[in-house]
Amino acid sequence: MTLLLGPVLRHVGETTATVWVQTAAAATVEVLGCSARTFEVCGHHYAVVPVTGLEPDSRIPYEVRVDGELGWPLPHSPFPASVIPTRGPRSAGTGRILFGSCRYVKVADRRTAAQYGIDALDAYAARMAGTPPEEWPTALLLLGDQVYADELTPQTRRRIAGRVDRPTEWPDDEIVGYDEYVGLYRDSWIDPEIRWILSTVPTAMIFDDHDVRDDWNTSAAWRREMAATSWWQDRIRSALGSYWVYQHLGNLSPEELAADPDWQKMQGAEADVWPQLVELADRADAEVDGEKGVRFSFRWDMGRTRLVMIDSRNGRILDDGAHLMLGETEFSWVEEQATAPGEVDHLLLGTSVPWLLAPALGDLETVNEAAATKPGLLGRWGETIRQAADMEHWPAFRTSFDRLTTLVRRAAESGPATVSVLSGDVHHSYAARATLPDSPAGAAQVHQLVCSPVHNQVPPAIRVAFRLAWSRPAARWARAWAAHNGAPPAEASWTKLGGPLFGNHIATLLVHGRRADVVFEKPRSASSLTEQARYPLTVEDT
Repeated sequence: MTLLLGPVLRHVGETTATVWVQTAAAATVEVLGCSARTFEVCGHHYAVVPVTGLEPDSRIPYEVRVDGELGWPLPHSPFPASVIPTRGPRSAGTGRILFGSCRYVKVADRRTAAQYGIDALDAYAARMAGTPPEEWPTALLLLGDQVYADELTPQTRRRIAGRVDRPTEWPDDEIVGYDEYVGLYRDSWIDPEIRWILSTVPTAMIFDDHDVRDDWNTSAAWRREMAATSWWQDRIRSALGSYWVYQHLGNLSPEELAADPDWQKMQGAEADVWPQLVELADRADAEVDGEKGVRFSFRWDMGRTRLVMIDSRNGRILDDGAHLMLGETEFSWVEEQATAPGEVDHLLLGTSVPWLLAPALGDLETVNEAAATKPGLLGRWGETIRQAADMEHWPAFRTSFDRLTTLVRRAAESGPATVSVLSGDVHHSYAARATLPDSPAGAAQVHQLVCSPVHNQVPPAIRVAFRLAWSRPAARWARAWAAHNGAPPAEASWTKLGGPLFGNHIATLLVHGRRADVVFEKPRSASSLTEQARYPLTVEDT
């Protein structure tokens, strides 16, 4: 029995873990004496194995058996044994948390490969294989654009062009069907180094626009434009359905999985669950009374470091004149999780799009939001600029931006040493320190940390634009212009610690008790990286 993809190690606790796999046919999958039966989607087979009864604070080697046959590790593998690194009291105060976004798949064409450069996560995995296990990451956070459904490789174009059953109305330069998404995930995760690191580092994931389509949920006008096409319903169902299968399920602990009603229905089905997945996708996409029917935001506790991952793409509320990153119920859930009782030294708020941009860009996005909502020609111009210039980050949803700022302030005053907002999307990397007026002595240090891209290209013109946007003259001009147009200043102010860094990068948050540092690394070769910048995040190191 063949293991097609995985294992992917997902949520890990003190005594539990979640392991995801894709198999060639229906089967029973076993990991460390725990087993699960596969479920079927459009003829493809998956299993999510809840592993329980583990020893805390341990590195536990594991194998994957499919109907009793060894499926992992692969024969003659050059990599160390895959392990489940459980959490526990001894390791609660330490962590090495890897993060980044925007990872385009490897391409075979040499000229195209040179344009995209070396995959930073691939190079990290190759280097990691030769280091002691105690130096391995304790978590990997993939902050969006795990696959590109609208920027296809030549291989993917050939694959979909060769399908005689593909509807003629589907665009030939974009992914639409579920089967096509299966190919994207396989291309992205089958690389040997990537497959190994995903098998041994607990990985959390959230989507961004390219997992679905560029500018996904930018505005109500964008949603109406896409809904008018003959193929969008197929696309959004396939995108959200595949996201739920490949990415979302593993974000949940075994306890959360067992309590999830959608998982209960899928897991117990005897036949292909595509009809149930369509219903889930429709419910997740639709806005009903200012809410979405599925919550993709989630929380991980990693010792005394807490991650609250915010769905800042699908969670957007845009109908009936609303312009919110999240509906009321989901934002309230995020606020509750971020400030819930517990011993938390470091709070991480994950969101695929940045909270704090270059100040000039933030002001421009806020002004554009107001313009795009006006009637007539001005509104149409504003909407055109919004989509063309990707003005869709938190400052372009000003009500939600202010609410997130308030949440960050509350969290910073509740006891942690640092509050860090981790993001990607913008194809340059940077660290910025935020100042919240009237914060009491002892409040946490607050930062926006952005790592993007892990593997993609950044045109020279974009580099110039971002450098200008971070300049002080641009910030002063944009603030004056924004004030003239009625845009109030943000409650927070922020200064850049470093960046913008261009090219492929991977970032690591290093946690030692109540101290934290962030390191940005750039691949130098297929198996080595160069440290580009290191910034202390705690006040005693400044």
